[in-house]
Amino acid sequence: MANMDVSLKEMLTIDGAVGAVVADYGSGMALGALGGSKDLDLQVAAAANTEVVRAKLRAIEALQLNETIEDILITLGSQYHLIRPLTGRGGKGLFLYLALDRARANLALARHQLRSIEDRLEI
Repeated sequence: MANMDVSLKEMLTIDGAVGAVVADYGSGMALGALGGSKDLDLQVAAAANTEVVRAKLRAIEALQLNETIEDILITLGSQYHLIRPLTGRGGKGLFLYLALDRARANLALARHQLRSIEDRLEI
């Protein structure tokens, strides 16, 4: 099992990683963040992506789907943004957020590595 700091560091080792966050979608607050840039404020990204997660959860409920979110992908011109709600014990209400440089990232591998990091994360 890995703690949050170790998991954030592992997220930044993913090819193309620009920023990594563990956030609470109840409050919109980042519990931990690493990376970012002048163009990517991770605190703002955590709060904004909270709304994305909440909207998708409302849609699943409205459609009466018996499903959970595995991950959410937002594709921008120069970046991928991956959002992965935590499903393990103690992770309820939290999500991983990973921003990737599209030119340097392998999306399939990044999703696989993020899933593996989630599996080892102990909150």
